[in-house]
Amino acid sequence: MSAVEVSYTVDGAADAPVVVLSNSLGATRAMWDPQVPALAERYRVVTYDGRGHGESPAPAGPYTLDDLVDDVLLVLDRVGAERAHVAGVSLGGMVGMRMAAREPARVHRLAVMFSSAKVDPQGFLDRAAQARSGGTAQFAPTVVQRWLTPAHAADHPDLVARLEAMIAGADDEGYAACCEVVGNVDLREDLGRITAPTLVMSGADDPALPPPHQEAIAAGIPGAELLSLSPGAHLANLERTLEVTGALLAHFDADGNAR
Repeated sequence: MSAVEVSYTVDGAADAPVVVLSNSLGATRAMWDPQVPALAERYRVVTYDGRGHGESPAPAGPYTLDDLVDDVLLVLDRVGAERAHVAGVSLGGMVGMRMAAREPARVHRLAVMFSSAKVDPQGFLDRAAQARSGGTAQFAPTVVQRWLTPAHAADHPDLVARLEAMIAGADDEGYAACCEVVGNVDLREDLGRITAPTLVMSGADDPALPPPHQEAIAAGIPGAELLSLSPGAHLANLERTLEVTGALLAHFDADGNAR
């Protein structure tokens, strides 16, 4: 399948270095709202809805991880960026790793957040079947329980409601096809080919992709740095906003290419 025209937003100065933020399965670009303002002070920040999510189209599947990479490359072409810093959470981290391994000239620095190079596929394949048979709303509360720590969820019911609506709003077939992408991913041989300086973030309390997944990524990518956040679940950027944003800025600023 060729790339599709996904919906995207650009924040920040037109002449600033570009940062692309790639989403978790089930999430829209709104998941990056806590990070965008600070990043946009120094960078041209591109957020987008992955195919099957938010305002982007949901072409008929199946999809591959390379299809999702192609979508990002098309966005970069549309905004006139030959290369960019890339940060991705979960599925977005898989997109970033594959992009860095396959298209090294397009990725300056990489941040892989709460992600995995190889998952146990059955849970994702089962969820794909559930999405097709009964829609994404049925498991939205269960998924959000993995995204936030229990304490943070209890203190922020409005955030929980927004995240559940985000998942329920995904196209059922598009979401299912993306579930199958995650289930089929095996990036273990790609890790050693990644030359972009890489920061790997891990949530100590992540029940979806626990720390051993990120430890394996950091061990496989030459020179990668591992940062553990505790407390922190699968979307730790939402509850550890200052730490995550600061870590991204420090990583991307390391070459002195910020404004």
